[in-house]
Amino acid sequence: MAEFRSKVYLVGAGPGDPGLLTLRGKACLQEADVVLYDHLANPALLDYVSPEAERIYVGRRGCGTYRPQDEINQLMLDKVREGKCVVRLKGGDPFVFGRGGEEAEWIVEHRIPFEVVPGVTSATAVPAYAGIPVTHRTLASTVAFITGHEDPDKDETVLEWPRFAAADGTLVFLMGVKNLPMIVSRLIEEGKAADTPVALVRWGTYAKQHTVVGTLRDIVDRAKAADIRPPTVVVVGEVVRLREQLNWFETQPLFGKRVLVTRAKDQASELSELIRAQGGEPIECPAIDFVPPDDWAEVDEAIEQLATYHWLVLTSVNGVKAFMQRLWYHGRDARALAGLQVCCIGPRTAEEVKRFGIEADLVPDTFQAEGVLDGLKRAGVSGQRVLLARAAQAREILPEELERSGAVVRVVKVYRTVVPAIERDRVQQLFRDHLIDVVTFASSSTVRNFFQL
Repeated sequence: MAEFRSKVYLVGAGPGDPGLLTLRGKACLQEADVVLYDHLANPALLDYVSPEAERIYVGRRGCGTYRPQDEINQLMLDKVREGKCVVRLKGGDPFVFGRGGEEAEWIVEHRIPFEVVPGVTSATAVPAYAGIPVTHRTLASTVAFITGHEDPDKDETVLEWPRFAAADGTLVFLMGVKNLPMIVSRLIEEGKAADTPVALVRWGTYAKQHTVVGTLRDIVDRAKAADIRPPTVVVVGEVVRLREQLNWFETQPLFGKRVLVTRAKDQASELSELIRAQGGEPIECPAIDFVPPDDWAEVDEAIEQLATYHWLVLTSVNGVKAFMQRLWYHGRDARALAGLQVCCIGPRTAEEVKRFGIEADLVPDTFQAEGVLDGLKRAGVSGQRVLLARAAQAREILPEELERSGAVVRVVKVYRTVVPAIERDRVQQLFRDHLIDVVTFASSSTVRNFFQL
């Protein structure tokens, strides 16, 4: 799209949960030629990026892959001058303690077209996922967002600790866990009550979210005992008491579980959304991909002879797509199936058939070959011609038993399943790092392929 050419987009990635990315942010990622992302941007968001796009990890301070700000700026300039759409993907909101303002100033100085795409800031989202509203009509009419890590080049602090200590509202410190002892001591020194509630929320909005609650008096000791490290949001104020009542995220059935989704990439999103809705973290790592058969000759011949068949059996959503696309290739459509009865394995396959304007005549209650056999036998297939469109790798029980029942069966392979080679190293690393709690399989093919990794 012309709208997205030769421009820098400062995009807020949100606090971590991919569902909190804005629609505009998603559109920018989908159109990007280059994405520069840091450690606080959830890598799952890169699934929206074109496979042809360049992805550049700019790391974080203290890591070997860290790129200095000057180098990041120069990368943006160089890529735009190449006529590319550049997305600078930053955790949270780029203009809330994200150095987005500094990058925008540099961009303007160099006359680069740019756009700011605000993100959901962790200052509000992370407390919300911990069951803590940052404002409340009874408990807090104000909220302050405070950096817990000032620019080290400043001669002196500009933080107004007396005002923070005197405030009746909520104090939210970002990047503050390393300086937690200093923050606590300054607030108490300036008169903040030692029994003021405090919450520390690490990896907020992720399935690995960890929350520690205490008071100014004991929170430093509690943080040490729980080994709380960055990234952590610190919340100080009476609203923390509401967590016991409003803790909605950490009480969900799959909270804390990382679930490996092995379905094909274009089919994984629905299951992933169901997992997220129950508090889990889906990790999409396809163990299967679908490719055309080695030779279309048998399929093409069967399509030419469709009028000679009584039944068309479709075993999967992918089989429906592949068969119908080949039908279109020959300049034909659903009308070519007039006179055939259509049997589908499973309601999802039947739904896919319906998308092409075809109503399935038979959808067995059991979503396996045995269920299809029972249904077709009851329908009476003796002496009838059955066209079975399926994957190249499949059990032989269905055609064999249909032939024993007197049917004349022709099997055509409309697609093949293969192992996506690019995912092998990733899966092995996830298991070595003990990052997987549950593995899901949607078919026997994904099981076979998974154990080849």
